[in-house]
Amino acid sequence: MENGASSPVPRVGVVVFLLRGKTVLLGRRRSSIGDSTFALPGGHLEFGESFEECAARELKEETGLDLDKIEFVTVTNNLFLDEPKPAHYVTIFMRAGLKDPDQVPQTVEPDKCDGWGWYEWDDLPKPLFWPLEKMVQSGFSPFPIQGSKEL
Repeated sequence: MENGASSPVPRVGVVVFLLRGKTVLLGRRRSSIGDSTFALPGGHLEFGESFEECAARELKEETGLDLDKIEFVTVTNNLFLDEPKPAHYVTIFMRAGLKDPDQVPQTVEPDKCDGWGWYEWDDLPKPLFWPLEKMVQSGFSPFPIQGSKEL
């Protein structure tokens, strides 16, 4: 671009459907993108990091929780063009269970999240972060198909 300004580039985000029974962990975002919406734990993929490593690191940094049996679920291409600072994210969705079912999520980064809670998939809080809302409206379910391996 002219005047030495760089053009924006897509970022890679990794988020985790952390499942406990028929519930999923969500937190209320405090961010320039999707502020005050409910979203999955996650963050930016770091250089050289696998999706699994990123998911485990972000979950630990944000909630203090340790995950188990992580697997890839899907990927989405999200454009945030109407935000004050437009952004483009390729988001990797992972699914995992808790390493220790007795662990309780902590609000480790209160500047980024107002708190964490477990929500029934059929009774999610509102408003959802729009990429997640779009998935829910499409009929997507993060839970393994009956008869497949359980987390």
